[in-house]
Amino acid sequence: MKPTLQTRLGQQLSLTPQLRQAIRLLQLSSVELETELNEALEANPLLEREDEAEPGPEGDDSFIAPSDADKAPEAAPAEAASDSPDSDDYDPGEGPEWYESTAGGQERRGSGDDEHEDFTAAAPVNLHDHLLWQLQLSHLGPRDLAIGQAVIEAINDDGYLLGPIEDIQAALAPEILAEPAEIETVLRIVQHFDPVGAGARSLSECLCVQLSLLSPETPGLALAREVCRKHLDLLARQGPARLAAHLGQPADEMDVAVALLKSLDPKPGAQVSAGEAEYIAPDAIAYRQGGVWKVQLAAGSQPRLGINRHYESLIGKASREDDSYLRSQLQEARWLIKSLETRADTLVRVARAIVRQQSGFLDHGHEAMRPLTLREVAEELDLHESTISRATTRKYLRTPRGTFEFKHFFSSGIATDHGGSASATAIQAMLRKLIDAENPRAPLSDQRLAEILKGEGIPVARRTVAKYREAMNISASNERQRLA
Repeated sequence: MKPTLQTRLGQQLSLTPQLRQAIRLLQLSSVELETELNEALEANPLLEREDEAEPGPEGDDSFIAPSDADKAPEAAPAEAASDSPDSDDYDPGEGPEWYESTAGGQERRGSGDDEHEDFTAAAPVNLHDHLLWQLQLSHLGPRDLAIGQAVIEAINDDGYLLGPIEDIQAALAPEILAEPAEIETVLRIVQHFDPVGAGARSLSECLCVQLSLLSPETPGLALAREVCRKHLDLLARQGPARLAAHLGQPADEMDVAVALLKSLDPKPGAQVSAGEAEYIAPDAIAYRQGGVWKVQLAAGSQPRLGINRHYESLIGKASREDDSYLRSQLQEARWLIKSLETRADTLVRVARAIVRQQSGFLDHGHEAMRPLTLREVAEELDLHESTISRATTRKYLRTPRGTFEFKHFFSSGIATDHGGSASATAIQAMLRKLIDAENPRAPLSDQRLAEILKGEGIPVARRTVAKYREAMNISASNERQRLA
């Protein structure tokens, strides 16, 4: 056979530097984003901050004025009443209806014209909680959910599974006698949660899971998979050139495969840190105007960067070395600005989808929270579930009922006897209401609470009631009686 050249036309999806940057910025909290941008401003002379956003209605600086795109009918939040206005333009004489509260704090009414931006202490993010949250939103049965919990408990902070499958079998017994193949199936599901690769048992498995999500047309993918599965140790000892010769592969193809492997994350669990609590400002604000729930980005969540025109004007006039440097910095500045725009667009779309789905909560409180999964929002917005997961982690929505993480609005559901479904959050709210109203001398047992909920058309088991009660840090009935 003679070597030949062929041209082929096709589509492919690869992790370009711009795409990797957009993904990384999306998963940052507002505080981390500010730190990232400050470092970029110091390192890139072509970047500069633009003027701050103009004050919102009645001098409230926590709003970004609606753009023409925001006023489009398809982007409008769900209507809560029939007397909705024809335009999203804000009436300065009306003012948003606020009824604010924070965890453990006092509620207050106001017109949204606070002198300073609200800050709330955010709970530290924990890898196990992050994985468990996604597990509860998955479409798994009770048995697989229990196996998934045992799997997640065995994952360390770097994202690797500790111990063999047999240890998980022992942890599940005697309640659940699971076969290794059954645990392996659930483990593969967990490995595809965000961060992808968490739950791997080796570096090879971790990288191979991440490679499995890439398009088959990604340059170097096939060779990267082969190296990942069989030759990682050899690559570390001999380097790309000698490994290419050993496998009979062209050196340039090996370089592409190795570059692809280097773009992956060897410690996916480190993406989700459980450090000290940080103070956060809301990323988006839900407010009611004319009976309609609306969403705008908070001003601080969308930093405004621009190109420094002075340094840009030097391109083509400076020396060859300086000109090359300025051109590369200009390209990086444009990528960063574009990534920020993409991040802001994704956040506001997700926030609006949440408000559309959970308008009942905004109107009536936690008991009206409906079941909502990442998949539902992903399908509605035509985005990947992992993108929704990144956009809901450490992002906060300020509402008249308080400031909540986007993740707070996602919850699994239980089918009711009336043909609908009730979210876990709504059931917890009902349980808290029942316990708050109980006779302190005769507290309601978990079994009695389950019977009351069943009478309301919500068939929950006693064990489910106990799980929800413990999640709310409420003591058992015998302990509540002693404390009364």
